[in-house]
Amino acid sequence: MEVMSGKNLWCCLNNGDVVEKMKRLGRLTCRKIWKVGKEDKRRVIHSLKVGISLSLVSLLYLMEPLFKGIGENAIWAVMTVVVVLEFTTGATLYKGLNRGLGTLLAGLLAFLIERIANESGHIFHAAFIGTAVFLVGAMTTYMRFFSHIKKNYDYGVVIFLLTFNLITVSSYRVDSVLKIAHERFYTIAIGCGICLLMSLFIFPIWSGEDLHLSTVAKFDGLAKSIEVCINEYFSDDNINQQEEKVRENSMEMEDPIYKGYKDVLDSKSSDETLALYASWEPRYLRSSSWQQYVKLGTVLRHFGYTIVALHGSLQTEIKTPQSVRVLFKDPCIRLAREVTKTLKELSDSIRNRRKYCPEISSNHVHEALQDLIDALKLQPRLFLSTNSNTNILLALATLATRQKSGKDFVASLSSVNNDNSDRLGLSHDKKSLRATLSKIGMTSLEFLEALPFAAFASLLVEIVARLDLVIEQVVELGRVAQFKEYSHDDVVINVSCDNNSRVGSEFLPSHSATD
Repeated sequence: MEVMSGKNLWCCLNNGDVVEKMKRLGRLTCRKIWKVGKEDKRRVIHSLKVGISLSLVSLLYLMEPLFKGIGENAIWAVMTVVVVLEFTTGATLYKGLNRGLGTLLAGLLAFLIERIANESGHIFHAAFIGTAVFLVGAMTTYMRFFSHIKKNYDYGVVIFLLTFNLITVSSYRVDSVLKIAHERFYTIAIGCGICLLMSLFIFPIWSGEDLHLSTVAKFDGLAKSIEVCINEYFSDDNINQQEEKVRENSMEMEDPIYKGYKDVLDSKSSDETLALYASWEPRYLRSSSWQQYVKLGTVLRHFGYTIVALHGSLQTEIKTPQSVRVLFKDPCIRLAREVTKTLKELSDSIRNRRKYCPEISSNHVHEALQDLIDALKLQPRLFLSTNSNTNILLALATLATRQKSGKDFVASLSSVNNDNSDRLGLSHDKKSLRATLSKIGMTSLEFLEALPFAAFASLLVEIVARLDLVIEQVVELGRVAQFKEYSHDDVVINVSCDNNSRVGSEFLPSHSATD
Protein backbone atom coordinates (compact mmCIF):
# COMPACT_ATOMS: atom_id res chain seq x y z
CA MET A 1 0.00 0.00 0.00
CA GLU A 2 1.40 3.30 -1.05
CA VAL A 3 1.97 5.70 1.81
CA MET A 4 0.64 9.23 1.23
CA SER A 5 3.38 11.81 1.40
CA GLY A 6 3.19 14.81 3.69
CA LYS A 7 2.76 17.18 0.75
CA ASN A 8 -0.18 15.21 -0.70
CA LEU A 9 -1.80 14.96 2.72
CA TRP A 10 -1.49 18.73 3.17
CA CYS A 11 -3.09 19.31 -0.26
CA CYS A 12 -6.03 17.04 0.64
CA LEU A 13 -6.56 18.84 3.91
CA ASN A 14 -6.45 22.18 2.12
CA ASN A 15 -8.98 20.98 -0.45
CA GLY A 16 -11.29 19.95 2.37
CA ASP A 17 -10.94 23.36 3.98
CA VAL A 18 -11.70 25.10 0.70
CA VAL A 19 -14.87 23.06 0.21
CA GLU A 20 -16.00 23.80 3.75
CA LYS A 21 -15.27 27.50 3.33
CA MET A 22 -17.22 27.58 0.07
CA LYS A 23 -20.22 25.95 1.75
CA ARG A 24 -20.03 28.40 4.64
CA LEU A 25 -19.75 31.32 2.21
CA GLY A 26 -22.82 30.08 0.32
CA ARG A 27 -24.86 29.85 3.53
CA LEU A 28 -23.78 33.32 4.65
CA THR A 29 -24.65 34.75 1.23
CA CYS A 30 -28.13 33.21 1.29
CA ARG A 31 -28.74 34.53 4.78
CA LYS A 32 -27.60 38.01 3.76
CA ILE A 33 -29.86 38.01 0.71
CA TRP A 34 -32.82 36.88 2.80
CA LYS A 35 -32.08 39.44 5.51
CA VAL A 36 -31.90 42.38 3.07
CA GLY A 37 -35.25 41.45 1.54
CA LYS A 38 -36.87 40.78 4.90
CA GLU A 39 -35.84 44.16 6.32
CA ASP A 40 -37.73 45.98 3.55
CA LYS A 41 -39.88 44.03 1.10
CA ARG A 42 -40.01 47.07 -1.17
CA ARG A 43 -36.45 46.29 -2.20
CA VAL A 44 -37.66 43.10 -3.86
CA ILE A 45 -40.45 45.02 -5.60
CA HIS A 46 -38.04 47.67 -6.87
CA SER A 47 -35.67 45.03 -8.20
CA LEU A 48 -38.52 43.39 -10.13
CA LYS A 49 -39.60 46.77 -11.50
CA VAL A 50 -36.09 47.45 -12.80
CA GLY A 51 -35.96 44.02 -14.41
CA ILE A 52 -39.32 44.52 -16.13
CA SER A 53 -38.33 48.00 -17.35
CA LEU A 54 -35.08 46.73 -18.84
CA SER A 55 -36.96 43.94 -20.57
CA LEU A 56 -39.38 46.44 -22.11
CA VAL A 57 -36.69 48.77 -23.47
CA SER A 58 -34.75 45.77 -24.77
CA LEU A 59 -37.64 45.15 -27.17
CA LEU A 60 -36.41 48.17 -29.12
CA TYR A 61 -33.40 46.04 -30.04
CA LEU A 62 -34.99 42.60 -30.09
CA MET A 63 -38.02 43.38 -32.27
CA GLU A 64 -37.09 44.00 -35.89
CA PRO A 65 -39.76 46.66 -36.69
CA LEU A 66 -38.83 48.74 -33.67
CA PHE A 67 -35.11 48.42 -34.38
CA LYS A 68 -35.60 49.62 -37.99
CA GLY A 69 -37.62 52.60 -36.81
CA ILE A 70 -35.22 53.77 -34.09
CA GLY A 71 -31.87 52.29 -35.06
CA GLU A 72 -28.78 51.63 -33.00
CA ASN A 73 -29.57 54.58 -30.72
CA ALA A 74 -32.03 52.29 -28.92
CA ILE A 75 -29.18 51.51 -26.51
CA TRP A 76 -29.73 54.98 -25.00
CA ALA A 77 -33.14 53.84 -23.76
CA VAL A 78 -31.48 50.99 -21.87
CA MET A 79 -28.91 53.36 -20.37
CA THR A 80 -31.69 55.78 -19.36
CA VAL A 81 -33.58 53.08 -17.45
CA VAL A 82 -30.43 52.02 -15.60
CA VAL A 83 -29.61 55.61 -14.60
CA VAL A 84 -33.07 57.11 -14.01
CA LEU A 85 -35.16 54.39 -12.35
CA GLU A 86 -34.52 54.95 -8.63
CA PHE A 87 -35.96 53.38 -5.49
CA THR A 88 -38.54 56.09 -4.76
CA THR A 89 -40.93 57.85 -7.08
CA GLY A 90 -39.55 61.27 -6.19
CA ALA A 91 -36.00 60.27 -7.05
CA THR A 92 -37.14 58.84 -10.39
CA LEU A 93 -39.11 61.99 -11.21
CA TYR A 94 -36.15 64.15 -10.21
CA LYS A 95 -33.74 62.31 -12.47
CA GLY A 96 -36.17 61.60 -15.30
CA LEU A 97 -37.49 65.13 -15.67
CA ASN A 98 -34.02 66.64 -15.28
CA ARG A 99 -32.61 64.29 -17.89
CA GLY A 100 -35.45 64.90 -20.35
CA LEU A 101 -35.45 68.66 -19.91
CA GLY A 102 -31.67 68.89 -20.12
CA THR A 103 -31.58 66.80 -23.30
CA LEU A 104 -34.37 68.84 -24.93
CA LEU A 105 -32.81 72.23 -24.16
CA ALA A 106 -29.36 71.04 -25.25
CA GLY A 107 -30.75 69.75 -28.53
CA LEU A 108 -32.59 72.99 -29.28
CA LEU A 109 -29.53 75.12 -28.48
CA ALA A 110 -27.24 72.84 -30.51
CA PHE A 111 -29.63 73.03 -33.47
CA LEU A 112 -29.61 76.85 -33.26
CA ILE A 113 -25.80 76.94 -33.11
CA GLU A 114 -25.58 74.57 -36.08
CA ARG A 115 -27.89 76.69 -38.23
CA ILE A 116 -25.89 79.84 -37.54
CA ALA A 117 -22.55 78.12 -38.13
CA ASN A 118 -23.66 76.65 -41.47
CA GLU A 119 -24.26 80.14 -42.88
CA SER A 120 -20.59 81.02 -42.45
CA GLY A 121 -17.44 79.73 -44.09
CA HIS A 122 -15.49 76.65 -43.10
CA ILE A 123 -12.93 78.56 -40.97
CA PHE A 124 -15.52 80.70 -39.22
CA HIS A 125 -17.58 77.56 -38.65
CA ALA A 126 -14.84 76.00 -36.52
CA ALA A 127 -14.17 79.23 -34.61
CA PHE A 128 -17.89 79.76 -33.95
CA ILE A 129 -18.35 76.22 -32.60
CA GLY A 130 -15.27 76.54 -30.38
CA THR A 131 -16.48 79.86 -29.00
CA ALA A 132 -19.98 78.49 -28.40
CA VAL A 133 -18.61 75.45 -26.56
CA PHE A 134 -16.45 77.69 -24.36
CA LEU A 135 -19.23 80.15 -23.50
CA VAL A 136 -21.92 77.54 -22.87
CA GLY A 137 -19.54 75.37 -20.84
CA ALA A 138 -18.33 78.25 -18.67
CA MET A 139 -21.80 79.73 -18.10
CA THR A 140 -23.41 76.36 -17.37
CA THR A 141 -20.70 75.38 -14.91
CA TYR A 142 -20.97 78.75 -13.16
CA MET A 143 -24.74 78.29 -12.83
CA ARG A 144 -24.16 75.07 -10.91
CA PHE A 145 -22.81 77.14 -8.01
CA PHE A 146 -26.21 78.75 -7.42
CA SER A 147 -27.72 77.03 -4.39
CA HIS A 148 -31.22 76.63 -5.85
CA ILE A 149 -29.91 75.16 -9.12
CA LYS A 150 -27.36 73.00 -7.30
CA LYS A 151 -30.09 71.58 -5.09
CA ASN A 152 -32.87 71.00 -7.63
CA TYR A 153 -31.44 70.92 -11.15
CA ASP A 154 -27.79 69.92 -10.91
CA TYR A 155 -28.33 66.58 -12.66
CA GLY A 156 -30.24 68.27 -15.50
CA VAL A 157 -27.50 70.87 -15.94
CA VAL A 158 -24.86 68.13 -16.26
CA ILE A 159 -26.97 66.28 -18.85
CA PHE A 160 -27.52 69.55 -20.73
CA LEU A 161 -23.80 70.28 -20.88
CA LEU A 162 -22.92 66.73 -21.93
CA THR A 163 -25.58 66.53 -24.67
CA PHE A 164 -24.81 69.98 -26.03
CA ASN A 165 -21.11 69.24 -26.45
CA LEU A 166 -21.74 65.83 -28.01
CA ILE A 167 -24.08 67.28 -30.63
CA THR A 168 -22.26 70.55 -31.34
CA VAL A 169 -18.74 69.17 -31.61
CA SER A 170 -19.84 66.11 -33.62
CA SER A 171 -21.76 68.28 -36.10
CA TYR A 172 -18.49 69.70 -37.48
CA ARG A 173 -17.40 66.32 -38.88
CA VAL A 174 -20.68 64.37 -39.22
CA ASP A 175 -23.40 65.63 -41.53
CA SER A 176 -26.24 63.54 -40.06
CA VAL A 177 -25.58 64.50 -36.45
CA LEU A 178 -28.93 66.27 -36.06
CA LYS A 179 -30.75 63.14 -37.19
CA ILE A 180 -28.78 61.15 -34.64
CA ALA A 181 -29.69 63.75 -31.98
CA HIS A 182 -33.39 63.38 -32.82
CA GLU A 183 -33.24 59.61 -32.55
CA ARG A 184 -31.30 59.85 -29.31
CA PHE A 185 -33.88 62.21 -27.85
CA TYR A 186 -36.69 59.81 -28.77
CA THR A 187 -34.97 56.86 -27.14
CA ILE A 188 -34.23 58.85 -23.99
CA ALA A 189 -37.87 59.97 -23.91
CA ILE A 190 -39.00 56.35 -24.23
CA GLY A 191 -36.69 55.27 -21.41
CA CYS A 192 -37.83 58.11 -19.14
CA GLY A 193 -41.47 57.39 -19.95
CA ILE A 194 -41.14 53.73 -18.96
CA CYS A 195 -39.39 54.71 -15.73
CA LEU A 196 -42.08 57.23 -14.82
CA LEU A 197 -44.89 54.78 -15.57
CA MET A 198 -43.27 52.07 -13.45
CA SER A 199 -42.63 54.48 -10.57
CA LEU A 200 -46.02 56.21 -10.55
CA PHE A 201 -48.42 53.36 -11.24
CA ILE A 202 -46.70 50.09 -10.28
CA PHE A 203 -46.41 49.87 -6.48
CA PRO A 204 -45.17 53.46 -6.06
CA ILE A 205 -42.71 54.18 -3.25
CA TRP A 206 -43.10 57.77 -2.10
CA SER A 207 -40.15 59.74 -0.73
CA GLY A 208 -42.50 61.91 1.31
CA GLU A 209 -43.93 58.87 3.05
CA ASP A 210 -40.44 57.57 3.80
CA LEU A 211 -39.51 60.94 5.32
CA HIS A 212 -42.69 60.91 7.38
CA LEU A 213 -42.12 57.40 8.72
CA SER A 214 -38.43 58.00 9.40
CA THR A 215 -39.36 61.03 11.52
CA VAL A 216 -41.78 58.89 13.52
CA ALA A 217 -39.06 56.27 14.02
CA LYS A 218 -36.69 58.94 15.35
CA PHE A 219 -39.04 59.80 18.20
CA ASP A 220 -39.50 56.14 19.07
CA GLY A 221 -35.74 55.55 19.02
CA LEU A 222 -34.99 58.52 21.28
CA ALA A 223 -37.71 57.47 23.72
CA LYS A 224 -36.26 53.95 23.83
CA SER A 225 -32.75 55.30 24.46
CA ILE A 226 -33.85 57.42 27.41
CA GLU A 227 -35.88 54.60 28.92
CA VAL A 228 -33.09 52.04 28.72
CA CYS A 229 -30.47 54.55 29.91
CA ILE A 230 -32.46 55.43 33.03
CA ASN A 231 -33.19 51.77 33.80
CA GLU A 232 -29.52 50.84 33.58
CA TYR A 233 -28.35 53.82 35.61
CA PHE A 234 -30.66 53.04 38.53
CA SER A 235 -30.46 49.28 38.21
CA ASP A 236 -29.98 47.34 41.45
CA ASP A 237 -27.43 45.04 39.82
CA ASN A 238 -23.83 45.09 40.83
CA ILE A 239 -22.08 48.11 39.39
CA ASN A 240 -19.17 46.07 38.10
CA GLN A 241 -21.50 43.71 36.27
CA GLN A 242 -23.35 46.67 34.78
CA GLU A 243 -20.06 48.24 33.71
CA GLU A 244 -18.95 45.00 32.04
CA LYS A 245 -22.30 44.72 30.25
CA VAL A 246 -22.01 48.25 28.88
CA ARG A 247 -18.47 47.57 27.71
CA GLU A 248 -19.52 44.37 25.90
CA ASN A 249 -22.47 46.10 24.26
CA SER A 250 -20.25 48.93 23.07
CA MET A 251 -17.79 46.48 21.52
CA GLU A 252 -20.54 44.55 19.72
CA MET A 253 -22.38 47.73 18.68
CA GLU A 254 -25.63 46.14 19.95
CA ASP A 255 -26.26 48.57 22.76
CA PRO A 256 -29.99 49.46 22.61
CA ILE A 257 -29.23 52.98 23.83
CA TYR A 258 -26.79 53.53 20.97
CA LYS A 259 -29.16 51.98 18.43
CA GLY A 260 -31.92 54.34 19.55
CA TYR A 261 -30.12 57.60 18.83
CA LYS A 262 -27.71 56.47 16.09
CA ASP A 263 -30.20 56.88 13.24
CA VAL A 264 -31.13 60.34 14.52
CA LEU A 265 -27.55 61.58 14.51
CA ASP A 266 -26.90 60.16 11.03
CA SER A 267 -30.12 61.46 9.47
CA LYS A 268 -29.08 64.88 8.13
CA SER A 269 -28.15 63.76 4.63
CA SER A 270 -31.06 61.35 4.24
CA ASP A 271 -33.59 63.93 5.50
CA GLU A 272 -32.45 66.55 3.01
CA THR A 273 -32.39 64.04 0.15
CA LEU A 274 -35.86 62.65 0.90
CA ALA A 275 -37.24 66.17 1.29
CA LEU A 276 -35.80 67.15 -2.09
CA TYR A 277 -37.31 64.11 -3.81
CA ALA A 278 -40.65 64.61 -2.02
CA SER A 279 -40.90 68.12 -3.49
CA TRP A 280 -40.99 66.54 -6.98
CA GLU A 281 -43.78 64.10 -6.20
CA PRO A 282 -47.31 65.04 -7.40
CA ARG A 283 -48.95 64.46 -4.03
CA TYR A 284 -46.58 66.96 -2.36
CA LEU A 285 -46.24 69.63 -5.05
CA ARG A 286 -48.56 72.04 -3.22
CA SER A 287 -47.08 71.39 0.19
CA SER A 288 -43.96 72.84 1.74
CA SER A 289 -44.15 70.60 4.81
CA TRP A 290 -41.02 68.73 3.73
CA GLN A 291 -38.99 71.80 4.73
CA GLN A 292 -40.51 71.60 8.20
CA TYR A 293 -39.56 67.91 8.41
CA VAL A 294 -35.94 68.91 7.80
CA LYS A 295 -36.12 71.57 10.53
CA LEU A 296 -37.65 69.07 12.91
CA GLY A 297 -34.84 66.63 12.11
CA THR A 298 -32.27 69.28 13.01
CA VAL A 299 -33.91 69.91 16.39
CA LEU A 300 -34.09 66.16 17.04
CA ARG A 301 -30.36 65.82 16.35
CA HIS A 302 -29.61 68.50 18.93
CA PHE A 303 -31.90 66.66 21.32
CA GLY A 304 -30.02 63.44 20.55
CA TYR A 305 -26.68 64.99 21.44
CA THR A 306 -27.89 65.33 25.03
CA ILE A 307 -28.86 61.67 25.10
CA VAL A 308 -25.36 60.80 23.88
CA ALA A 309 -23.94 62.65 26.90
CA LEU A 310 -26.49 60.92 29.13
CA HIS A 311 -25.33 57.58 27.75
CA GLY A 312 -21.77 58.55 28.60
CA SER A 313 -22.78 58.88 32.26
CA LEU A 314 -23.04 55.08 32.38
CA GLN A 315 -19.38 54.73 31.43
CA THR A 316 -17.70 57.25 33.72
CA GLU A 317 -14.58 56.18 35.62
CA ILE A 318 -15.85 57.68 38.88
CA LYS A 319 -19.04 55.83 39.83
CA THR A 320 -21.72 57.32 42.02
CA PRO A 321 -22.42 54.81 44.83
CA GLN A 322 -25.79 53.10 44.93
CA SER A 323 -26.61 54.80 48.23
CA VAL A 324 -26.49 58.20 46.54
CA ARG A 325 -28.44 57.05 43.50
CA VAL A 326 -31.27 55.72 45.64
CA LEU A 327 -31.82 59.20 47.11
CA PHE A 328 -32.79 60.55 43.67
CA LYS A 329 -34.08 57.41 41.99
CA ASP A 330 -37.80 58.16 42.15
CA PRO A 331 -37.75 61.77 40.85
CA CYS A 332 -35.25 60.95 38.09
CA ILE A 333 -37.21 57.96 36.87
CA ARG A 334 -40.45 59.91 37.01
CA LEU A 335 -38.94 62.74 34.97
CA ALA A 336 -37.52 60.29 32.41
CA ARG A 337 -40.89 58.58 32.17
CA GLU A 338 -42.67 61.86 31.48
CA VAL A 339 -40.13 62.80 28.80
CA THR A 340 -40.43 59.33 27.23
CA LYS A 341 -44.20 59.50 27.29
CA THR A 342 -44.15 62.94 25.64
CA LEU A 343 -41.85 61.69 22.87
CA LYS A 344 -44.21 58.79 22.21
CA GLU A 345 -47.18 61.14 22.10
CA LEU A 346 -45.33 63.34 19.60
CA SER A 347 -44.54 60.26 17.54
CA ASP A 348 -48.18 59.17 17.67
CA SER A 349 -49.45 62.58 16.57
CA ILE A 350 -47.10 62.66 13.55
CA ARG A 351 -47.87 59.05 12.64
CA ASN A 352 -51.61 59.76 12.58
CA ARG A 353 -51.13 63.22 11.04
CA ARG A 354 -52.90 64.79 13.98
CA LYS A 355 -51.98 68.16 15.46
CA TYR A 356 -50.27 67.90 18.81
CA CYS A 357 -51.70 69.62 21.87
CA PRO A 358 -48.77 70.80 24.06
CA GLU A 359 -50.99 71.02 27.13
CA ILE A 360 -51.42 67.23 27.19
CA SER A 361 -48.25 66.42 29.11
CA SER A 362 -46.11 69.56 29.39
CA ASN A 363 -47.47 70.27 32.87
CA HIS A 364 -46.57 66.79 34.06
CA VAL A 365 -43.04 67.11 32.68
CA HIS A 366 -42.44 70.36 34.54
CA GLU A 367 -43.97 68.95 37.72
CA ALA A 368 -41.55 66.00 37.54
CA LEU A 369 -38.69 68.41 36.91
CA GLN A 370 -39.64 70.44 39.98
CA ASP A 371 -39.70 67.24 42.07
CA LEU A 372 -36.13 66.48 40.97
CA ILE A 373 -34.99 70.01 41.82
CA ASP A 374 -36.60 69.76 45.27
CA ALA A 375 -34.88 66.42 45.87
CA LEU A 376 -31.52 67.94 44.97
CA LYS A 377 -32.08 70.81 47.37
CA LEU A 378 -32.65 68.35 50.21
CA GLN A 379 -29.06 67.08 49.84
CA PRO A 380 -26.95 70.26 49.79
CA ARG A 381 -23.88 68.63 51.32
CA LEU A 382 -23.37 66.53 48.21
CA PHE A 383 -23.39 69.34 45.66
CA LEU A 384 -23.16 72.73 47.36
CA SER A 385 -19.98 74.38 48.65
CA THR A 386 -20.62 74.74 52.40
CA ASN A 387 -18.43 76.58 54.91
CA SER A 388 -16.96 73.34 56.18
CA ASN A 389 -15.96 72.33 52.68
CA THR A 390 -14.41 75.73 52.13
CA ASN A 391 -12.47 75.51 55.40
CA ILE A 392 -11.22 72.06 54.49
CA LEU A 393 -10.05 73.24 51.08
CA LEU A 394 -8.24 76.17 52.72
CA ALA A 395 -6.70 73.82 55.25
CA LEU A 396 -5.50 71.61 52.43
CA ALA A 397 -3.64 74.50 50.82
CA THR A 398 -2.15 75.57 54.20
CA LEU A 399 -1.04 72.07 55.11
CA ALA A 400 0.54 71.62 51.71
CA THR A 401 2.70 74.68 52.44
CA ARG A 402 3.49 73.44 55.91
CA GLN A 403 4.38 70.04 54.57
CA LYS A 404 6.91 71.60 52.23
CA SER A 405 8.43 73.68 55.01
CA GLY A 406 8.37 70.59 57.22
CA LYS A 407 10.58 68.75 54.76
CA ASP A 408 13.07 71.61 54.92
CA PHE A 409 12.82 71.48 58.68
CA VAL A 410 13.58 67.74 58.67
CA ALA A 411 16.74 68.45 56.70
CA SER A 412 17.84 70.93 59.31
CA LEU A 413 17.30 68.37 62.08
CA SER A 414 20.29 66.37 60.82
CA SER A 415 22.60 69.11 62.08
CA VAL A 416 20.71 69.92 65.29
CA ASN A 417 19.87 66.66 67.07
CA ASN A 418 19.39 67.97 70.61
CA ASP A 419 16.41 70.29 69.93
CA ASN A 420 13.56 68.29 71.57
CA SER A 421 11.00 71.06 71.29
CA ASP A 422 11.43 71.19 67.51
CA ARG A 423 11.09 67.38 67.40
CA LEU A 424 7.85 67.55 69.35
CA GLY A 425 6.56 70.37 67.10
CA LEU A 426 7.32 68.39 63.96
CA SER A 427 5.63 65.29 65.35
CA HIS A 428 2.56 67.32 66.25
CA ASP A 429 2.46 68.82 62.74
CA LYS A 430 2.64 65.35 61.17
CA LYS A 431 -0.22 64.01 63.29
CA SER A 432 -2.34 67.06 62.54
CA LEU A 433 -1.51 66.74 58.87
CA ARG A 434 -2.55 63.07 58.76
CA ALA A 435 -5.82 63.72 60.59
CA THR A 436 -6.73 66.68 58.41
CA LEU A 437 -5.78 64.90 55.18
CA SER A 438 -7.87 61.92 56.23
CA LYS A 439 -10.86 64.19 56.79
CA ILE A 440 -10.22 65.96 53.49
CA GLY A 441 -9.89 62.64 51.68
CA MET A 442 -13.20 61.35 53.00
CA THR A 443 -15.02 64.59 52.18
CA SER A 444 -13.41 64.88 48.76
CA LEU A 445 -14.22 61.26 47.97
CA GLU A 446 -17.88 61.82 48.87
CA PHE A 447 -17.97 65.01 46.81
CA LEU A 448 -16.24 63.42 43.77
CA GLU A 449 -18.56 60.42 43.87
CA ALA A 450 -21.56 62.75 43.73
CA LEU A 451 -20.20 64.81 40.84
CA PRO A 452 -21.12 62.25 38.12
CA PHE A 453 -24.70 62.22 39.35
CA ALA A 454 -24.77 66.02 39.33
CA ALA A 455 -23.80 65.87 35.64
CA PHE A 456 -26.44 63.19 35.06
CA ALA A 457 -29.15 65.32 36.70
CA SER A 458 -28.11 68.43 34.75
CA LEU A 459 -28.44 66.46 31.51
CA LEU A 460 -31.98 65.47 32.47
CA VAL A 461 -32.78 69.16 32.97
CA GLU A 462 -31.23 69.96 29.59
CA ILE A 463 -33.36 67.25 27.97
CA VAL A 464 -36.50 68.91 29.32
CA ALA A 465 -35.38 72.28 27.96
CA ARG A 466 -34.70 70.84 24.50
CA LEU A 467 -37.95 68.90 24.60
CA ASP A 468 -39.82 72.21 24.57
CA LEU A 469 -38.04 73.13 21.32
CA VAL A 470 -39.02 69.78 19.80
CA ILE A 471 -42.66 70.34 20.77
CA GLU A 472 -42.62 73.76 19.11
CA GLN A 473 -41.37 72.26 15.84
CA VAL A 474 -43.97 69.48 15.94
CA VAL A 475 -46.75 72.02 16.46
CA GLU A 476 -45.42 74.05 13.53
CA LEU A 477 -45.25 70.89 11.40
CA GLY A 478 -48.91 70.17 12.14
CA ARG A 479 -49.84 73.69 11.07
CA VAL A 480 -47.79 73.70 7.85
CA ALA A 481 -48.76 70.16 6.81
CA GLN A 482 -52.39 70.84 7.71
CA PHE A 483 -52.78 67.89 10.03
CA LYS A 484 -56.24 67.20 11.36
CA GLU A 485 -57.25 69.01 14.51
CA TYR A 486 -56.66 67.42 17.88
CA SER A 487 -59.74 66.02 19.58
CA HIS A 488 -60.09 64.80 23.15
CA ASP A 489 -61.81 61.73 21.74
CA ASP A 490 -58.60 60.69 20.00
CA VAL A 491 -56.69 57.81 21.49
CA VAL A 492 -53.61 58.98 23.37
CA ILE A 493 -50.92 57.16 25.26
CA ASN A 494 -51.88 56.55 28.88
CA VAL A 495 -49.33 55.53 31.49
CA SER A 496 -50.59 54.53 34.89
CA CYS A 497 -49.12 56.16 37.94
CA ASP A 498 -48.70 55.32 41.58
CA ASN A 499 -46.55 57.89 43.35
CA ASN A 500 -46.49 55.91 46.60
CA SER A 501 -45.21 52.67 45.13
CA ARG A 502 -41.61 51.64 44.78
CA VAL A 503 -40.05 52.34 41.42
CA GLY A 504 -38.56 49.38 39.62
CA SER A 505 -36.41 49.10 36.54
CA GLU A 506 -39.32 47.87 34.40
CA PHE A 507 -42.12 50.10 35.75
CA LEU A 508 -41.73 53.85 35.80
CA PRO A 509 -44.49 56.02 37.35
CA SER A 510 -46.16 58.84 35.52
CA HIS A 511 -49.37 60.80 35.29
CA SER A 512 -52.06 59.90 32.81
CA ALA A 513 -52.00 61.84 29.60
CA THR A 514 -55.67 62.72 30.02
CA ASP A 515 -55.48 64.09 33.58
